[in-house]
Amino acid sequence: MDNAVTTLSLLQYALGAGAGSLVGFTLGLVGGGGSILAVPLMVYLVGVKDPHMAIGTSAFAVAANAFANVLTHARHGTVRWKIAGVFALAGVIGATLGSTLGKAVDGEKLLALFAILMLVVGGLMLRNRKGGGDPNVDLNAANAPKLAGTGLATGVLSGFFGIGGGFLIVPSLMYSTGMPIYTAVGTSLVGVTAFGLTTAANYALDGRVDWILAAVFIGGGVIGGMLGARMAKILSTSKGRLNTIFAGLIFVVAIYMLYRSIGALFA
Repeated sequence: MDNAVTTLSLLQYALGAGAGSLVGFTLGLVGGGGSILAVPLMVYLVGVKDPHMAIGTSAFAVAANAFANVLTHARHGTVRWKIAGVFALAGVIGATLGSTLGKAVDGEKLLALFAILMLVVGGLMLRNRKGGGDPNVDLNAANAPKLAGTGLATGVLSGFFGIGGGFLIVPSLMYSTGMPIYTAVGTSLVGVTAFGLTTAANYALDGRVDWILAAVFIGGGVIGGMLGARMAKILSTSKGRLNTIFAGLIFVVAIYMLYRSIGALFA
């Protein structure tokens, strides 16, 4: 397969930086869920013609973004490393399986399925997640099997769609261990990093990662993330409203994607 580095124009790379800024801004503004926009932005804004290339490239970009954030959470002591290790190890196996399956699915069908997933994500963002739980929870014989099981399942979905999967990992960690949401968010980033790198590596084996596009996307994401975080402080009292608005944006993008690719599901 020809490498996308030889086919994208300078304008498209500039649009890639802009798309990364938008994803970073939404992540900084409303937290988890922003990276779900990476694939549709690469396909419909940047103009990456191969959906698999968009998925492989976005997987790496999302992993890099998560790694940067996990360092911040680690400094604040909100990462439970043993729990994260078991979850991520099982998830890497799942992401390998999921990404291998995803590469075998027709690109347009994959986009249609991705749009359906986005509708689910939008719905989950409208739900209020409670913050209770045990902040001192650690790995033990009771929660290890649950962690491995949920890690494997979320890894499969993350690999198949090329997403970070934080919106799935956070509730999975809370269910498996009883940890509070703020600890689950920090711990989940280890899984997001591991799943994204696994998926990107699998796609890279087929030449389906555009490293230059990933780099400019990440660079834009850093700038957008800083702006989003500042805006989040200003609008901190409107967190629920922001989530609702962003969920609405996800619904609109998902409906557009379905409109463009739904026929592929029945072809």
